[in-house]
Amino acid sequence: MFLDRFHSVQDGRIVISARQASQFAKEIAGDFNPIHDPDARRFCVPGDLLFALVLARYGLSEHMTFRFRSLLGENVPLHFVETEGGLEIRDDADKVYIEVDRSGATTRDESLIEDITRAYVSASGKNFPHTLKPLMESNGVMFNPDRPMVMYESMSLALDSLDLPSPDLELHNASLEAAGKRGNVLLEYRLKADGQSVGEVTKRLVLSGLRPYCPDAMAEVIEEFYRLKARGADYFNNDNNGD
Repeated sequence: MFLDRFHSVQDGRIVISARQASQFAKEIAGDFNPIHDPDARRFCVPGDLLFALVLARYGLSEHMTFRFRSLLGENVPLHFVETEGGLEIRDDADKVYIEVDRSGATTRDESLIEDITRAYVSASGKNFPHTLKPLMESNGVMFNPDRPMVMYESMSLALDSLDLPSPDLELHNASLEAAGKRGNVLLEYRLKADGQSVGEVTKRLVLSGLRPYCPDAMAEVIEEFYRLKARGADYFNNDNNGD
């Protein structure tokens, strides 16, 4: 399974190291958010990896909603607990990190699940700067340039069917609502298969430390983003070549 490199199983529980989480963010999602760097002070496992593990273990359902309750640090043993109508991801102290609702038909086709997972999480790599930069600029606000925090609040999908050849996501609406120092972002996608619309996907993000938009500060953030992207690609390429 393509997720094997990004987690381990210890005593029946899922464990994700900082390195595994960072690799997934950079290699699969194209997500270079500094919060996923192994040495980040506030490191957290990307929500997209947890999303991917849920699909791999429990299948893809026609209707699914993921609510992110807590940031997950490295090497936390996780229990995947089925509930009525869904499941939860918890640690040994019963702290809940994700709640999942699911309904409708379900498929466990591994090839389809990998395709939809890759299509879904690759959209994260386009969040910044492609989508969020113009969205913040048009609203006259931006996150803290010294600590650019972008976090998931929820993710959901609604499929017309599970016949999904060559799935792809197409962003058709993005909005930002500023509430004090918090920014609530809604990203709405059309899910397409062989060019035909077959469902909808939404992602809700939270921006922290909002302040007035500053072009110069944003330019520096974007420059740093591409520097980190180049460094991350070089690091993992060299690491893989050494195996």
